[in-house]
Amino acid sequence: MRTYFDCIPCALRQVLDSVRMITDDETIHEQVVREALALWQDMDMRQSPPAMAQKVHRVVRRITGAADPYLELKNRYNHLAMEMLPEMRQKLAESPDPIETAVRLAIAGNIIDFGVNSTVSETTLDATIARSLTDPIDTEALAQFKEAIVEAKDILYLADNSGEIVFDRLLIEQMPTEKMTLAVRGAPILN
Repeated sequence: MRTYFDCIPCALRQVLDSVRMITDDETIHEQVVREALALWQDMDMRQSPPAMAQKVHRVVRRITGAADPYLELKNRYNHLAMEMLPEMRQKLAESPDPIETAVRLAIAGNIIDFGVNSTVSETTLDATIARSLTDPIDTEALAQFKEAIVEAKDILYLADNSGEIVFDRLLIEQMPTEKMTLAVRGAPILN
């Protein structure tokens, strides 16, 4: 994955959103934006957007002193996702193909990404879940995924954002746990 010019405005919006969660002080907003722009000026555009975002978020943390600008949002969406868990488990129990349903729910959980989508809401999440359960899915890729699960000796599952991990849990529970290794980061990187 490489960075495109269109990634730059999105990354600046992301960093401004995150610093605004920490403080209303426009002097700090300006300082963070200026340093972010300086980083972008020297960036190797062959790097991935997440690689650059990581550098920019280090600036946010250094300037603001906030170890995790997204902590309040993460706590809120973790709580919301846990409240939704019984209903999602029911959908799995009623499903003729629990792995497919779990994959669809894990895909829906990806909406909980405050870096990419700063306007995530409970309504957005509900609509995304409903759509994920009915939208077309690549049945060939799904069949290959199921086959890979059966054939794998070891499965490494990289868990991501808060809230999203609850959706991932449903998929993980459908796989052979004796083959599973779940990895998460030891500290916040982005959101």
